[in-house]
Parts: sequence; C-alpha cells; structure tokens
Amino acid sequence: MAGRVYLITGVMAAGKSTVAQLLAERMARGVHLRGDVFRRMIVAGREEMSEAPTREALDQFSLRCRLAAQAAKTYCEAGFTVVLQDNYYGQALPEMIGLLQGCSVFVVVLCPRTEVVRQREAGRGKTGYTGFSVEQLCADFLRETPRIGLWIDSSQQTPEETVEAILQHSGGAGL
Repeated sequence: MAGRVYLITGVMAAGKSTVAQLLAERMARGVHLRGDVFRRMIVAGREEMSEAPTREALDQFSLRCRLAAQAAKTYCEAGFTVVLQDNYYGQALPEMIGLLQGCSVFVVVLCPRTEVVRQREAGRGKTGYTGFSVEQLCADFLRETPRIGLWIDSSQQTPEETVEAILQHSGGAGL
C-alpha cells in the first residue's frame, strides 16, 4: 500500500522542521525527511544559496531536490507517510511536486508574518539568514511562489495547532 507525501515549505524560520516532525509523529508509519540533509552531505565543494546564487549552487539545489524526491517516493512506495520539508521557493515548488509524480502529495506552505519570522530566527540556535534579509526573502517568497496547496499563516498558532490545521484540511489523521 502506497503512502502519502506531505510537502512542507516556507521561508527559513517559518517552522517547517518543528511542524514536520510533529506531523510525522502523528502518523501510523511516519517519516520526517529533511531535504536539507542532502545539502549537508556535501562536505567538499558545497555552494551555498544566496540572493544571487551561482550556477553550481543552483545545480546542487536541483540535485538535492531529486535526491529528496527519490527518497520520499521510496518510503511512500513502502507504505510510509512522508513529511518532506525544505525551502521550495518560487518555481521550485511545482518542480518538486513534479518530481514526486506517482505519489499522493499534499502541499503545505507555512507563511507566518515577516516580524514573526524575524523573531523566530533570532531565537534559533542556527542562523539561516546569511546573505539574505528576512524582509526581502519573505516578500520574494510571497510574490514568486505559486498558490499551490494549503497556505497557513502560523504567526499566532503553536506548532501543534498548525499540525491540527494540516490534518483537518488534508483528511489525513493518523494515515
């Protein structure tokens, strides 16, 4: 029996990792797949994304997407519900959906207000906004990302409330 893929995206510090982990834990057979793990596996020659990414950075992002999609599809084919999260901005979102062809995909876009993203970024143990401004990335994300799937302004929600909203809209409680 094939599983489902919940594809979660949003800007850095939108809450993707936290929400994805909680959502995967709610599944009977859940996998939390962090697309960024494939970026971190490159230990020599890695090119980081920036406001003006190099051709190599774009190629590495494309590779990361293909690897994440392959892993998600393999888990899905084995009957797992996969919660795949990463930064799929602009046209990267429909491209990622295309890579997941053959799987049942439910797209979730976390889009808290810019000031909330700024506060969350300040409270994290890591820095995601190197070479980006929170304001510019949020504005670009909202302008360039197609309105696909469930868009949630999670600014005033706990992560648990966000997961509940996802489950309600997807009909996927405990898949």
